[in-house]
Amino acid sequence: MIAAMGTWDIGHFDNDAAADFSGALDDAPQNEREAIIRKALTTTVETEGFLDSYYACKVMASAALIAAQLPGGAPITTSYAPDEPMPAFSPDLRPLAVRALDRVLEKDSELWDETEYSEKWRQSVAELKAVLLT
Repeated sequence: MIAAMGTWDIGHFDNDAAADFSGALDDAPQNEREAIIRKALTTTVETEGFLDSYYACKVMASAALIAAQLPGGAPITTSYAPDEPMPAFSPDLRPLAVRALDRVLEKDSELWDETEYSEKWRQSVAELKAVLLT
């Protein structure tokens, strides 16, 4: 597994970075939560060169939260996801999330790709993208 120390599974929230990100979302006022997600996505899209798993994990969590509000999106049921309700996200976050997921899949991104879980992880990314693109 090539991910941040403490990572325990390939679920969208099953790592320390995503769990911490969920905590930050819970701590923020509701009217600031979309901006936090937007920043995580934008930072990842704009990062050149090596992409650390810390950013990739926040993208996966953000994309899952956005997709959960869409038809066909999986509900977020893990205890590591935010406890507080998310606002209704702006539609322009969907293509930004897709671009960020594409960036996470690039060769110079550090996340799951050289492990026995690679195929399952890539499938979960493809499922998120499919929902976001509908």
